[in-house]
Amino acid sequence: MHTVVVGTSGVTASDVLAVARGGARVGLSGEAVAALAAARGIVDALAAKPEPVYGVSTGFGALATRHISQELRAQLQRNIVRSHAAGLGPRVEREVVRALMFLRLKTVCSGHTGVRPEVAQTMADVLNAGITPVVHEYGSLGCSGDLAPLSHCALTLMGEGDAEGPDGTVRPAGELLAEHGIAPVELREKEGLALLNGTDGMLGMLLMALADLDTLYKSADVTAALSLEALLGTDKVLAPELHAIRPHPGQGASAANMLAVLKGSELTGHHQDDAPRVQDAYSVRCAPQVAGAGRDTIAHARLVAERELASAVDNPVVLPDGRVESNGNFHGAPVAYVLDFLAIAAADLASIAERRTDRLLDKNRSHGLPPFLADDAGVDSGLMIAQYTQAALVGEMKRLAVPASADSIPSSAMQEDHVSMGWSAARKLRTAVDNLARVVAIELYAATRAIELREGLAPAPASQAAIEAVRAAGVQGPGPDRFLAPDLAAADAFVRAGKLVDAVETVTGPLQ
Repeated sequence: MHTVVVGTSGVTASDVLAVARGGARVGLSGEAVAALAAARGIVDALAAKPEPVYGVSTGFGALATRHISQELRAQLQRNIVRSHAAGLGPRVEREVVRALMFLRLKTVCSGHTGVRPEVAQTMADVLNAGITPVVHEYGSLGCSGDLAPLSHCALTLMGEGDAEGPDGTVRPAGELLAEHGIAPVELREKEGLALLNGTDGMLGMLLMALADLDTLYKSADVTAALSLEALLGTDKVLAPELHAIRPHPGQGASAANMLAVLKGSELTGHHQDDAPRVQDAYSVRCAPQVAGAGRDTIAHARLVAERELASAVDNPVVLPDGRVESNGNFHGAPVAYVLDFLAIAAADLASIAERRTDRLLDKNRSHGLPPFLADDAGVDSGLMIAQYTQAALVGEMKRLAVPASADSIPSSAMQEDHVSMGWSAARKLRTAVDNLARVVAIELYAATRAIELREGLAPAPASQAAIEAVRAAGVQGPGPDRFLAPDLAAADAFVRAGKLVDAVETVTGPLQ
């Protein structure tokens, strides 16, 4: 199995995905072990001095003014983990928890946290054993990082609380550690705090959303092209020279993708036939502009994610000159903002896709297609309610687009009086991404059926490849009414797995 080796300089997005989703093993570099030991030496020296140092020999948050005697410091570190493991609600997905743990390990290995090498090795051992702490939906305000979720992970390292074993069964963490020969950690000065103080949960969810959105934006370019074909629209609006004079990179990429899909179509360019149109509707004509704006938002979010991946987020931090300094780098605002931006972009992409679907089903605007793409309209309802489902999804996505990062709420006796709500932004983005896949799948279902109903005109070769692939995946074509939910579920799985993009790229080559 592939092993991701963690050094002192951070990890890549593909490393995070490999561990979170692919089950890759984790190892520590010699450089990381040396940096961990050096930083720990600084913390130990400070712990031996009579002067109080935040996180080493004091309480935390609003209780930071109390100096903690040496004999109580181990208890202090255990207590912060136990008291902060206060999450409630449904369990968070396994891939999110693995990303959370791995990203905390990444920061620990930077040598800026003061954690001992053996604690970092235990974190890697738990990941490699397939043990996943039980983390709950609610508990993080995104400042000081994802405290409650990370505390539940730290609790597992201590052999306390519950965790899921590699077989999927939830059991006491101590039992799971023992079965895999992992000794629970005995936390020392600063270590409990260092295990809790990061933006790791929101960053992990951002990285996974970016990976999913890459596939979905390409898929949406394909379904937009299919809808344009089905509506006998014109592809002239996709000409590169038109997009060159408004040089937003994402817009140009989306237009190029649509043009590549439509190459060789007999269905495009009929907008001046029996029912003349000077221009196609905005949902068709402006597809590259809307999808392109989302692509550019993704590019900005990826830049922020890369910077955060290169960061060591903790408070206090150990600096190379031996200082241990308090800071505000745990604040999740940079990550929270882009999580919210992506939810807005996803909602708008879903909205324009739904408008194209509705146009395909409306006999007054579909330019010759049967009402609701029904086999025998009146006896059959066709895809009428599929569009209802799509509209319900879009409505939910619009609500999810309301920014969480603008909704700070004070905590810790007003010491933590401005928080990012980045975890909440990430959680709602995950739902938005799931819903976007469903919306794109319904447009695919409608557009492929509509193209097949255009008898006598051949679709583009890339479109034909998409139709054949989706039919081979069990999504049925035109015909009398049938139980529709299984078809829609199959279309959703087809899009989500990237198979729509794969099918089209057999003809077009790689899409942008």
